[in-house]
Amino acid sequence: MKRILPGILAAAFALSASVAQAQDKPPLKIGGILDMSSLYADITGPGSETAAKMAVEDFGGEVLGRKIQVLAADHLNKADLSANIARDMLDNQGVEMIYDVAASATALAAGEIAKARNKIIMFNGPGSIRLTNEACGPYTIHYVFDTYGQANVTGLAAVKSGLDTWFFLTADYAFGQDLEKDTSSVVTKTGGKVLGSVRHPLNTSDFSSFLLQAQASKAKVIGLANAGGDTVNAIKQAAEFGITKGGQKVSPLLAFVSDIDSIGLETAQGLLLAEAFYWDLNDDTRAFSKRFMERTKRVPTSAQAGVYSSVTHYLKAVKAAGTTDAAAVIKVMKETPINDFFAKGGKIREDGRMIHDMYLFEVKKPSESKGRWDDYKLLATVPGAEAFQPLEQSRCPLVKK
Repeated sequence: MKRILPGILAAAFALSASVAQAQDKPPLKIGGILDMSSLYADITGPGSETAAKMAVEDFGGEVLGRKIQVLAADHLNKADLSANIARDMLDNQGVEMIYDVAASATALAAGEIAKARNKIIMFNGPGSIRLTNEACGPYTIHYVFDTYGQANVTGLAAVKSGLDTWFFLTADYAFGQDLEKDTSSVVTKTGGKVLGSVRHPLNTSDFSSFLLQAQASKAKVIGLANAGGDTVNAIKQAAEFGITKGGQKVSPLLAFVSDIDSIGLETAQGLLLAEAFYWDLNDDTRAFSKRFMERTKRVPTSAQAGVYSSVTHYLKAVKAAGTTDAAAVIKVMKETPINDFFAKGGKIREDGRMIHDMYLFEVKKPSESKGRWDDYKLLATVPGAEAFQPLEQSRCPLVKK
């Protein structure tokens, strides 16, 4: 007994030292730069923070012996503030990875800060194709959608159905400009014509003058190259002005299920739109969405679902790499396929674009819906290789040609 006791005590001391050492390790911090209070808050905002926290909890709350901490900040849709938040997170708060960064101008600003510091940044809410072209970086990932994919899926389907003349209402910033440019390219390449466009300020409440110009163009389609509250207001006001009853189609080039919920099926019915995710696609999407709704009382948008998927993919890569070093982690992330409720066989390319299926939906009539959030009918599944910009067309300096 006397011989055994010292051994037991030694083991106990070793275990307590190990636990103490693990507790001494600083937490692994990931930071979300979000729109918490403005026109994109329903698309990303608190829901994206919730999705990131769910991913961390489901992963077990720690990795490499370090607790995982989720931070979030509101960029107020200001690019300079987004850059300052990114700088503070990376330089002062010890954040290892930034996620979401809703809106394109704010994403481009934060992306430059992360690139200069060799830190991983994963975009879920912004759409500008520039993020994987001129503004790409070795540690940049564009996960959910982009303007090329949205234009390619929605615009192509519309022109093929005979809606071949277009007029654009465009939000006057990077995302809107890229969305108009990419959709115009799809329309003209498919044999359609662009009759004109008008740019509106971000987060405007009055679309009357812009809609009157679109109406006067006689275009078959009024393409909305905007998002969030701007899309909702434009569609509602187009209905109030009787534009859709007059025979013109309004096409939201980026819309989320939260937007359709705000607009209502009576007004939104029949709209064609492209999405990267829908809560009611299959058993896996429904299972995640049920858990998400228990916390938020809303179904997840594609951006929020993408946050969960991308954060999980990052944490798995950290564990597999055995380090938080960005070069080692990004290597694993690009080598490892993504298979979860968000993507099947997803793959991160050398330009940072995550390739996955996209979906073409039609908004249901009120009589077809079984209740709130039952908004979409699936028309087509578009393989990622067809939906997104081909790698040979990339303007990313990292792509070898």
